[in-house]
Amino acid sequence: MKDLSPNDRPREKLLAHGAPALGDNELVALVLGSGCRDRNALAVANELLAARGGLHGLLRSGADDLGRAAGVGPAKAAQVLAAIELGRRTLTHEPRERVQLLAPRDTAAFLMPAFGGGAVERFGLVLLDTKYRVIRTTVVAVGTLNAAVVQPRDVFREAALGSAAAIVVFHNHPSGDPTPSSDDVELTRRLAAAGVLMGIDVVDHVILGDARYCSFKEIGRL
Repeated sequence: MKDLSPNDRPREKLLAHGAPALGDNELVALVLGSGCRDRNALAVANELLAARGGLHGLLRSGADDLGRAAGVGPAKAAQVLAAIELGRRTLTHEPRERVQLLAPRDTAAFLMPAFGGGAVERFGLVLLDTKYRVIRTTVVAVGTLNAAVVQPRDVFREAALGSAAAIVVFHNHPSGDPTPSSDDVELTRRLAAAGVLMGIDVVDHVILGDARYCSFKEIGRL
């Protein structure tokens, strides 16, 4: 690919303009990853598509069929077949219903199995869409036995990158007692104020203990 200008290289083109901007041969070249001694990945992709009659031919091909194209060995054939199968599964598998967090007890039940224990404090957030359905969960700070240093900018950077409409922040108390500390109260106040400025609602701050939790929403602090 080094003989191509940077703007014409499939990887750079995808990153700059998105996958729809690439031709079939460029997408196959990215799946292949590399060429062979006398052919770059794009040339191998062109030969593979020509040999199999285009993309639809790839769908009906096995590893042996793909391996007949110059530059395509067992490893590259496996990569192509894996990519085809992933595409097929996106069309045939029903999307899972995302978890919806409408009450503090729902949030605690969602978080407790993964974050309720632990020898050190972890602080994270659950990114939510406009219907309070979970987009993803991420940890933004890992601390010591009794503290994790958290800055509002770190929290809202993650929320903005994830296109969250709302968030639930959470952390665990390694002591097992979920009673909020004065620092927890002050951090919650700062996060709620920052959320107003950012246009991202801080729905709750949940502290996780040993099979117990404390919700700032439930105790009227949010």
